Amino acid sequence: MKIIIGSASKELGESIVNKLNVQPSLTQVSRFADGEMNVYVGGDVYNQEVYIIQSISSPTNDNLMELLITIDAVKRSRAKRITAIIPYYGYSRQDRVIKNDNIQSALSAKLAANLIQAAGANGIAIIDLHSSQTEGFFDIPVANLSCLEAFADSIHTENLAIVAPDVGAIGRARAFAKTLEKKYEMGLSNKIIVIDKYREKAGTSQVMNVIGEAANKNCVIVDDIVDSGGTLCNAALALKSHGAKSVISCITHGVLSGNAIEKISSSSLGKLVITDTILHKFEKTGKIEVVSTANILVHFIKGDKNAS
Repeated sequence: MKIIIGSASKELGESIVNKLNVQPSLTQVSRFADGEMNVYVGGDVYNQEVYIIQSISSPTNDNLMELLITIDAVKRSRAKRITAIIPYYGYSRQDRVIKNDNIQSALSAKLAANLIQAAGANGIAIIDLHSSQTEGFFDIPVANLSCLEAFADSIHTENLAIVAPDVGAIGRARAFAKTLEKKYEMGLSNKIIVIDKYREKAGTSQVMNVIGEAANKNCVIVDDIVDSGGTLCNAALALKSHGAKSVISCITHGVLSGNAIEKISSSSLGKLVITDTILHKFEKTGKIEVVSTANILVHFIKGDKNAS
């Protein structure tokens, strides 16, 4: 088994190899004068099972190209099997075709899947896909790994309610409730709150209604991605206005674009818990906690290796 760590997942990758007690394969990423990227892979991957760890996070296009070129380099070194471990799958929100008047969008999540397969990946592991339908965009095995258990130690369980920030997140909220029920032997299935909102345009949201009982509850908002932070901050404010005792949020992928950190720091949110699927370079604040997904990916690699 060989592991290659991409530049977008350095810290997470190093944590994984340390837990596995293996040395990562040597790679060298370089650029030509015109900006083209090239990746050189050490010559020790012949006839090996190779795991490439690389998030497709910002700068998204650069990190996607690095992943594709690395896969191609490993394939040309005649690796036995290539598994792309993509902690954060960029373009995942573009998982449906949008038609409006005489314009039509691309299906970018499917296009990215095609590119990864064409490069030579034999399998994929992703943490918390934006929607499960994206698994169907691949014709190779896909492991959609949940990180909900990683959040369990970051919350207060007394008088708890789990919150879906929109209708699309209800399934994830119920899954988290079941995770906590199993871990702490508590009843949560009937304590799901849903935020009903109306979005006027992309990047903005207006909370319209809170469905469920929030009064005197310690509310935990659960979702897969926090980007600009607008939806999250509006949801926290709405819950507080409905009498919530406290509001925190557990969100897998902290994209945190623009002034999201400043927005969250001054919001009604008590704490935001995110994971290390994206390499975070911001200054840590008391409101933001980062938990690791390394154990989840180590468990996958060990199980995948035993099965192959």
